[in-house]
Amino acid sequence: MLHTLQVPLGARTYPIYIGPGLLRDPQYYLPHIRGKQVMVVTNTTIAPLYLEAVREVLETLQTETVILPDGEEYKTLSVWNRIFDALLRHRMGRDCTILALGGGVIGDMGGFAAACYQRGVDFIQVPTTLLAQVDSSVGGKTGINHPLGKNMIGAFHQPRAVIADTDTLRSLPDRELSAGLAEVIKYGLIRDPAFFAWLESHIEALLNRDPEALTYAIERSCQNKAAVVAADEREAGQRALLNLGHSFGHAIEAGLGYGHWLHGEAVAAGICMAAELSQELGWLSGKSVARIRALLRAARLPVTPPKELAPDRFLALMAVDKKVQAGRLRLVLLRAIGDAEVTENFDPQALRSVLSAHG
Repeated sequence: MLHTLQVPLGARTYPIYIGPGLLRDPQYYLPHIRGKQVMVVTNTTIAPLYLEAVREVLETLQTETVILPDGEEYKTLSVWNRIFDALLRHRMGRDCTILALGGGVIGDMGGFAAACYQRGVDFIQVPTTLLAQVDSSVGGKTGINHPLGKNMIGAFHQPRAVIADTDTLRSLPDRELSAGLAEVIKYGLIRDPAFFAWLESHIEALLNRDPEALTYAIERSCQNKAAVVAADEREAGQRALLNLGHSFGHAIEAGLGYGHWLHGEAVAAGICMAAELSQELGWLSGKSVARIRALLRAARLPVTPPKELAPDRFLALMAVDKKVQAGRLRLVLLRAIGDAEVTENFDPQALRSVLSAHG
């Protein structure tokens, strides 16, 4: 069954389509393609599964393809440049559309290429992982990694449409499914306590890929994200709440080397650390911390950071974060489940205490 949401951004408002079989249906693509040229950006894992189906949908257009290696470790300047090589080689014009077919890495790289090519061309997101369907494909954040920091090079560039085909989740490895659930759980924690409670009682259904449960979780997550993005498109304030656990998580990813932990795994451990710091500051009850840890553990996600990251290394990596302002680290912390805030007013010793507990 089709579910359609809108991300309300005035003249740049766009739909999110959620449901089975959408990837193979032209009615979800063609109204959002203004020119005659399409560049499909995908990777070596997704191309054998879905590329031919997408090419058939776009058969009336000049459709070209660039296939990138799969993995967070390839979200680099040099790999990203291959998209421009393909665009220029095929003489794609300013009215072309870049179509990102894949998970969060492909969506981020394809969207950033669309933001930059000829100073901005259209793009469409076709996310094929749970994490991308509930989070990274929505909201217009695009970018690539730098060895010193994750997503530090990028742009805000909204898609023309997001086509989330729930059938693609059937081919998703179990580990990737769990990684996506970290971002789903995040929405309950930052602004939707009723959804968090629903997740506690439906986590097994989600892990078993129950179509009804997955569709509901995707739709509810996208509703939450669309509301936040509409209120604060460029992260001047409220949108930063979406980064719960991410300052810790990005440090884990950069510290271990991109690709060792999946993004959602690092975020899950980061959410637990943010909850522990919130408890240390007297903001969050021990009972709430236990609920958070239990749900993440039930989703088969890590709840502690890797032992090999010492506290000083952790702090150095967290200092290279997009939420640092005027040299001060800003973190997303919890007052309660469903009540988060962005703050720089926390005791640095409390942060070190949390890091040392795991070091």
